[in-house]
Amino acid sequence: MKIGIVGLGLIGGSIFKALLRSGKHSFFLVTKNVQTAEKTKKQGAAAGSEYKILKDCEIVFVCSPMKNTSETLDKLEEVVKKDCIVCDTASTKSFVCKKSRPYKFIPTHPMAGTENSGYDFSLPELFEGAKWVITPFEYKKTEKVEELIKEMGAKPIITTYEKHDEAVALISHFPMLLSQILFKTAEDNELALHLASSGFRDTTRLAMTNTELAEDMMNFNGENIEKALKKFTSETENFRSDYLKKIEVIAEKRRKMYSKASLIDFVKGGLRIPFSVIIPEISSLGVTSKLGLIIFTFSAQIQSPFI
Repeated sequence: MKIGIVGLGLIGGSIFKALLRSGKHSFFLVTKNVQTAEKTKKQGAAAGSEYKILKDCEIVFVCSPMKNTSETLDKLEEVVKKDCIVCDTASTKSFVCKKSRPYKFIPTHPMAGTENSGYDFSLPELFEGAKWVITPFEYKKTEKVEELIKEMGAKPIITTYEKHDEAVALISHFPMLLSQILFKTAEDNELALHLASSGFRDTTRLAMTNTELAEDMMNFNGENIEKALKKFTSETENFRSDYLKKIEVIAEKRRKMYSKASLIDFVKGGLRIPFSVIIPEISSLGVTSKLGLIIFTFSAQIQSPFI
């Protein structure tokens, strides 16, 4: 399949590297970064800064920053053929579903990422075991997109763009805001930061979200984030009453949420287990210079006799 990708940051680069593994596709990549273009050319892709390179693509993934996505979709109207499938990967969907397109437009959102950005941080296994949301707009035939998503190791989830934006506000965008506010609340207390350990580290990880992406989330999904904030505020008002009973229920629900197949995904050919390695940064003197976290995502393939 002739696949085009606009934007070779974390998501675009990971899509390229993930689909490159099969050897079944040819790639046409648009990037302003000359060094990135050269790296992908060495892997057999056609790459450059001109959109005309995409004219014969069967499918194009738009992985531009959210604030540039609409402009990119407009540019593609003058380049790709009418039967070309175009998928954006922005983390909100309502804003891309306000205009009809002459090509086959299918809005999507891969629920995967790290706090890092750029092609050098992209990973072929980034989408392994992840959910990838599809919100059909005018063109409803999503089978080809679903096949590619599965090829990358992700699970397609189909819903509406309204439901998607409400949901991601609750489980992604608003938690990012809380993480940022939590760190801001504690940052002036030197003892607190000195004592901080895994709990504070884990609950503030989203404060390291790429700042451009964070701003776009707030600007493009602000209404749903505001609703989440109101619900959160409402919950806090009487949370201390029957506190023990409430937190016992919450703890059990949270335990069950991640004890199912979401942690260990059974896939054809083996058992895929995602895991992370955390390495503290060490200075040349052998003393921990700061609590720097380098998080590597791996995907271990363990052959299963019953698959």
